[in-house]
Amino acid sequence: MSENEVKKSGMTDDEIRQMVAESDTGGRRPSGLSAKIVMYTAMAWSMFQLWIASPLPFSLGIFVLNDTQSRSIHLAFAMFLGYLLFPPLKSSPRTRIPVQDWVLALLGVFCGAYLFLFYAQLAARPGQPTGLDLAVALAGIILLLEVTRRVIGLPMTLMGLLFIGYIFLGPYMPDMIAHKGASFGKGMTHLWLSTEGVFGVALGVSSGFVFLFVLFGALLDTGGAGNYFIKSALSLLGHMRGGPAKAAVVSSGLTGLISGSSIANVVTVGTFTIPLMKRVGYKPHIAAAVETAASVDGQIMPPVMGAAAFLMVEYVGIPYTQIIKHAALPAIMSYIALFYIVHLEACKSDIRGIVREHIPPVLNRIISFLMSVSGVVILANVVYYGLGWIKDVAGDSSIIVIAVLMLGAYIALLKYEAKYPELHMEDPNSPILKLPEPGPTIKSGLHFLLPVAALIWNLMIEELSPALSAFWATMFLIFILVTQRPLSAWFRGQREIGADWAQGFQDLKTGLIAGARNMIGVAIATSTAGIIVGTVTLTGIGLVLAEVVELISAGNLLLMLCMVAVASLILGMGVPTTANYIIVSTLMAPVVVELGAQSGLIVPLIAIHMFVFYFGIMADVTPPVGLAAYAAAGIAKCDPMLTGFTAFWYSIRTSVLPFMFIYNTQLLLIGVNSIPEFLLIVVSAVSASLIFVAASQNWFLTRSKWYESAILLLIAFSLFRPNFWMDMVYPPYSKIAPTELMQVIEKAPAGELLRVWIEGEDLKGKLIKKGMLVPLTEVGTAAQRLERFGLRLLPMGDQLDVVSVKFRSKADKAGFQQGQKVTALEVENKRPAAEWMFFPTLGVLGVIVFLQRRRIAAGAPS
Repeated sequence: MSENEVKKSGMTDDEIRQMVAESDTGGRRPSGLSAKIVMYTAMAWSMFQLWIASPLPFSLGIFVLNDTQSRSIHLAFAMFLGYLLFPPLKSSPRTRIPVQDWVLALLGVFCGAYLFLFYAQLAARPGQPTGLDLAVALAGIILLLEVTRRVIGLPMTLMGLLFIGYIFLGPYMPDMIAHKGASFGKGMTHLWLSTEGVFGVALGVSSGFVFLFVLFGALLDTGGAGNYFIKSALSLLGHMRGGPAKAAVVSSGLTGLISGSSIANVVTVGTFTIPLMKRVGYKPHIAAAVETAASVDGQIMPPVMGAAAFLMVEYVGIPYTQIIKHAALPAIMSYIALFYIVHLEACKSDIRGIVREHIPPVLNRIISFLMSVSGVVILANVVYYGLGWIKDVAGDSSIIVIAVLMLGAYIALLKYEAKYPELHMEDPNSPILKLPEPGPTIKSGLHFLLPVAALIWNLMIEELSPALSAFWATMFLIFILVTQRPLSAWFRGQREIGADWAQGFQDLKTGLIAGARNMIGVAIATSTAGIIVGTVTLTGIGLVLAEVVELISAGNLLLMLCMVAVASLILGMGVPTTANYIIVSTLMAPVVVELGAQSGLIVPLIAIHMFVFYFGIMADVTPPVGLAAYAAAGIAKCDPMLTGFTAFWYSIRTSVLPFMFIYNTQLLLIGVNSIPEFLLIVVSAVSASLIFVAASQNWFLTRSKWYESAILLLIAFSLFRPNFWMDMVYPPYSKIAPTELMQVIEKAPAGELLRVWIEGEDLKGKLIKKGMLVPLTEVGTAAQRLERFGLRLLPMGDQLDVVSVKFRSKADKAGFQQGQKVTALEVENKRPAAEWMFFPTLGVLGVIVFLQRRRIAAGAPS
């Protein structure tokens, strides 16, 4: 989309919604029979995904599918809907589906479902494709690239073609990246007829995890949760200084739970908040930029994060609950920092909030706040300890008891909510003319928290798989969606509830369709990204790239991280976050881990994957093609380029965080073993974020001098990474003989991360020396603990030989290989805690506070 398409005068609401549709769910809106086919196909896709996620296939022995078959059907649905809903050209019809698109859609279904239709025959002749196999593979890749062009855009298609060309043109490439090439049969088999290419891990995550979470969000939004979150945030924060902007930040974080699209998030929340921000005094481009930055960050907020977060489960080899744990603090820091940004913008321009019509006495507000907080604490303890007690007593029947209790809570909440107006059921597109009252607004939709609580409970407490957790939470949400209107009407004294039942089923139907349409782009993106992943596994370009990056960066980790960040930002201009993450993490994550380890910094794999993930989410805010910024500019009626650059500047705080947690992994809560340590990390990290924002905005207590901003940046760095200064005085580690490793392992507590140094040869015979992390689980003998990690070691003189690495184990994913030798073990030195550096840092901060307070006293604005 070019700048000329969004004039400074703004776009109409219809133009904005059309842009979102063309980006996320397809620009076509057919009518008649075509519309019904599309509608029922989308519903069938959602129901199919619910079926394969449920225990029913195995319980009933009906339509049991393995992962490969499920991925095949998943892609068939995506290609069919992609061709029908995404027109090939801007001039193509939007209200009808041409014959050629029907033909392409049906061919796409056949090619996509080929592994399902002929699974037994293909399994019987592995590596021996027939002419039909190769023809289908070629046609499938061509059809996939075309639907990718329509759904994702031309850059992603060109990237797929580039990597396919690399497979077959390897011998003709420059010497540094040349390889022996592959035959047509081998290339097509690898990309389409195996699980190494298109039908690989990325598509498996899309089919197994992501769809259910997207469907969960679509159903929640259809039921009115999005409207509820927005109005609740506005009612609580709208009266503060710059209140509508603060409400935009909070509501965008909440709607991040239910929307996997930053563009849709902008339109959903920005329709309310951007006009309100303008009304209280924010400049149009600032209002649009705030909404853009807040909406883009919705993808990093646990527990329901962007699709790329689910891919980490497979790529890093850790449970999704661990992903949530590592992502929590950086996400909170990012949102608090953005909240502070809008506060500083309000201070600069002396922007006030929206005046409430009714202001309760201060004492009443304090009592109400304390009762709300105490109520939440009491409820949390009752849920946690009560359900834990039920699990101990009821055993396998506890799920039934808990389900009954959730049902009772749902009915009780609906009865309680009947005392208040159903604000969340109002037209979500209607303008907000006055500030909603916080009490009635919050109390009117409390039942929306139940399915979210069920999802979190399943993930964090029951420790079910992400797919099964989302399945049970979605089934509960479906029940709520169908029954909330008639039950609410009944409790409000309305006895004619037939229409409410009908509307409940209509909401379910709408949610199932919306969930499927929202998934088209994700499914197509992960499929095409599989071409890149397949090329890497077939040609070994990853090893070549490691050498190229090492040569360019000269082994400097910081320079290498900058290269990864720039690569992610450039890719983000043409491909969505999910595909961006797959490509960059596949190509660059192993390189960073490898070269970082060789330079003495042992980078946990999750840290570099989070690094790539964070820069991937910048796709929708990076000028000049950040679509989220265009959508926000359309609502604000301002220059989209100015909006994009302002939003990008606001998002600098998100861009700095990945660099910080690479060097200080405690920001990802790695190696944090006590509550006091956790609290110290949280307080220092949040403080550092706020000080960094103050420095970047040139405003702390008042407008900062240039040297004050520079000092604030240094203070923020010191709070983020106090080890930097302490390491200059006291070395953090010392090496001991590897023969002591087994004794150290047996004595180490659970959760300890051992730092070992290994030597070995790569596939080209080059000697590699690097550091590795060995996480230790529950206590046991050294051999048992290493076995759980997937590693077997054998003493050989003064070294330990790696005699075996379990396939797809944590050791395998960490980079251990058979034949390597453990040459040293690093243990922590006794030294003062790095946090002692906070005292001189805070002393310098005190000087800045003193200087700025003196200027305020002299008449400077505050």
